[in-house]
Formats: sequence, structure tokens, C-alpha cells
Amino acid sequence: MIRELVSPLVWHKLAWSLLILLVVPLAHSLAVVAARLASGNQPKSHGLFWTRQISSLVGLFGGAAALFAVWVDMGQGKALPLGLLSAGIAVALQKVWTSFAGYLVLLSGRIYTVGDRVSIAGVRGDVLGLGFLYTRILEMGDPAPPGQRDIWVGARQFTGRIVTLTNDTIFDVPVFNYTREFPFLFEELIIPIKYGADRQRAETILLRAAEEHTKDVRAASPEALKRLADEYQVEGMDVSPHVYYRLTDNWVELTLRFLVGEHGIRELKDRMSRDILRDFEAAKLSLASGTYEIVGLPTVHVETRE
Repeated sequence: MIRELVSPLVWHKLAWSLLILLVVPLAHSLAVVAARLASGNQPKSHGLFWTRQISSLVGLFGGAAALFAVWVDMGQGKALPLGLLSAGIAVALQKVWTSFAGYLVLLSGRIYTVGDRVSIAGVRGDVLGLGFLYTRILEMGDPAPPGQRDIWVGARQFTGRIVTLTNDTIFDVPVFNYTREFPFLFEELIIPIKYGADRQRAETILLRAAEEHTKDVRAASPEALKRLADEYQVEGMDVSPHVYYRLTDNWVELTLRFLVGEHGIRELKDRMSRDILRDFEAAKLSLASGTYEIVGLPTVHVETRE
């Protein structure tokens, strides 16, 4: 009964459509399996990730084009209505198209990719997933003042939340990438000491702590510095620890500047702070604080009634 109601041409198109819907996912699965075997079955392999992305992209466009060719008859007089329909769909799905355009830009890997540590649209963390429309980020803490954001971790450590952003965000706001070209950061520790204290001794302690705890990072940095210089002509970047002075009304502010890796910064600064505090106590150096000394009071007259 149904066979008599449906023309042979429609059955032919249905058969081709079914074949396309079977072949496209099968081809994608075979490509992923081949990439998994080539990467030694490592789930975080970049080759596996990009194989998934490119295979999905080719399957989406190839399958859509094949189905379009099967079902759409571009006969005389049908091009204009189809064009109007396409324009209406494009306007209605503008956000979707711009997000997909952002995905195509991200495929270059020049802005960020999976595994990069980024800060975008006020969200800072590691990129977990990159899809056609969305980017998913494992959120890190933020040193912003309490109350400005719903963040309870005040350092570069994970909060446990996964944040989803549309890919078109890259067209509207700056993207800060911590790891793409130069996987190191410059950090600072600010130590206030009293005027009259042994500043040279304090500076020696700070430099020794930084040199001891960042020697592995500094040993790994020359290669990254060379790549940065070759690609962007950035030269003269000194990665050795330095101490800078700043005079304030209450104390001498010593700022220790040093190079760190993109991960484990809080733990590194914690170890350095413990060593600095121990050495300051051994050298009898006191940290300055915002306390005030009262040097005089006006005369107070007290009257009593009997």
C-alpha cells in the first residue's frame, strides 16, 4: 500500500539518503580508530583530537551536500524561493553561523586549542573541549576582589566548574593564551621591609630563593625564547630573577620578579615564601606592616560631680 503511494523516484532518493547517513558516521569512526592506533591509544593525543575535528567537519559538510544533491531539484523557477529560504535561515541562525565561523578560525590552532590555558570573556582555565559551536573550559580561580564574581578560589587553581562559551566570543573580546607560543609566565612577590633594615641581606635572600626554586624552569626556557624570537622578533627578554626597589611612606618595597611555568605556580610561590620567611627570621629581618605609633595625646580635663 505504501509502496504504491510513494513514487519510485522518492524510494530511490530514500535509499541514497539512508546510504549517506550510514557511510558518513562509518567513515568518521574508521578515521578516529586509525588515529587512535597511530597515537598509541592515547586519549589526549593532539593527532587524535584534530582527526576527530576534521573528520566531523568533512562529514557534516559532505553529508549535507550529498543530501542536498539527492533531494533538491534545481529546476526552472525554484532557485529564487530556495534562495529566499536560505537567506531567512541564515538570519534566524546568525549566532549559530558566527559561532561556527569562530570554530573554523580556531581550527588553525593559532588562538587556542584543547589543552591550552586561556583567559577569555572573564573566564580563566584550561580548554577541555572544542566543538562546532562551543568551547568548554575547566575554570580556575580569579584574584578579582570578592563579590565581583562567583569565584571562591583566589589563585590559579581549578574550581571544579566547567564553563561553556560560544565560539563567536573570540570576535568580541581579547583572548589571553598562557601557553601557546611561550609556555612560561613572569611572576612577582612583593616583600615590604622597614627603613634601616639590612636591604642587601634581604635582597640576597630573595634572589637565592628564586634561583633555587626556578632553576628547572630557566633551564627549559631558552628553546621557547628562541622560538619566540624567530617568530615575533622579540629579543632581550631576561629570565633571571631580579629584585626591584620602591620607596613608600612607610617601608621599602622589594619586588622579586622571576620566571615560572604555566602550572603549579601557587605551590611554587608557597615553597618560596616559606624559605624566605625562614631565612628572614634567621637573619633577624622583620617585615614591615601597616601599624601606627601614637607619639602624643592632647591634655584631657576630667570633671567629676559629687
